[in-house]
Formats: sequence, structure tokens, C-alpha cells
Amino acid sequence: MRATQAILLLLGAAALVFWFLMEPGNLVTQSAAEPDPAIVEIVVPETLSANGQIGKTVFEAACAQCHGLNAVGQADVAPPLVHIIYEPSHHGDEAFQRAVANGVRGHHWPFGDMPPVEGLTRGDVQMIIAYIRELQRANGIR
Repeated sequence: MRATQAILLLLGAAALVFWFLMEPGNLVTQSAAEPDPAIVEIVVPETLSANGQIGKTVFEAACAQCHGLNAVGQADVAPPLVHIIYEPSHHGDEAFQRAVANGVRGHHWPFGDMPPVEGLTRGDVQMIIAYIRELQRANGIR
């Protein structure tokens, strides 16, 4: 129980730091022209829901190494998740849950197979999904 409380406190603190660093009224963009080899250019919403903020923190800790900051993908590493291929009607929330728990055989992109991600609970993945879906909606993916 103490470990769970500590993790939640840490995630909350990280979300608050992110929130305070954002300037109101500005949209942050990330594109392939920036230093990391992003695959897509996206608009990052000015604000995220509470679940989206938690999901962003968990995503950055567990997923961004491969899928890039803000899920824009990385050339020769992993696909962007802010992409029409991952719209809810094609890859529902359970597809993300299964990919994290079991890994997934590569089928849309030439990156190879994705291994399972150790240490994430279904709840963690649900927060990540909230974050990804908010990014998708901000970029016209419904």
C-alpha cells in the first residue's frame, strides 16, 4: 500500500510540475525537424485531464524511450501512436492493454515486434490510453 501511495504521489507531483511549466494559451508542437527523429508532427493540447496527466507521466517513464515524447514515434525504432492507424475504431483500448501485457507482432509498420512491457498494471495502461486518446483527439483522430 505504501509503494502505491508513493507512486501516486510521485505521479501527481510530476503532473503538477508539467502543469506549472506550461504557459496558458500556448500550444506545444513537436515535429520531425526537432532533435529526436520523430515520425509525425502533432499538436499537444494546452491542458490534459487528470487521467491524461497521469498517463503522460507513465508514458514518459515506460513508453517514450521507443514511441518518442508525445507518442510521435521514432524513426527506425517504433511507430507513432498519434496516427490514424491507432484510432479507437481500429485499435480499441483493449488492443493497447494486450500489446503492453503480451507484446504484439508487427503488422502495420516495418519496426518488428513489440515485446511486452514489464511492470505496468492495467490501471497504468488505462491512464496511458487516456493520454494517447487526448493527443489523438487534439490532432483530429477520433
